[in-house]
Amino acid sequence: MTNAAVIILAGTEGHENAGRLLNGLETAKEFAEHGDEVELIFDGAGTQWVPELEDEDHNHHELYQSLREDTSVCDFCSGAFGVADAVADAGVVTLDDHDGHPSVRSLVDDGYEVLTF
Repeated sequence: MTNAAVIILAGTEGHENAGRLLNGLETAKEFAEHGDEVELIFDGAGTQWVPELEDEDHNHHELYQSLREDTSVCDFCSGAFGVADAVADAGVVTLDDHDGHPSVRSLVDDGYEVLTF
């Protein structure tokens, strides 16, 4: 079994960032479908996707929902990018292990392959 941490850093502006989001979600889905341990983390500008993906009308809402139990968000960045209230309202777990951010070192120490999009 593989441990994979998929970190979405791409913001919401531009076609290329939407592509990174979809590639990250599809990658997380592939690991999950194979019974691997998956962590999907929205960090940096990527935190802006959470309120958009929570919208049932978003093209990738269902894909996001299928990964929801493995999803978390950077606590610091959700505030810095103005989506902390939306993240809290959605009930998504926030991570603040390292100075308000997720600890990538802890993921590596726990044997996770870290993939960034």
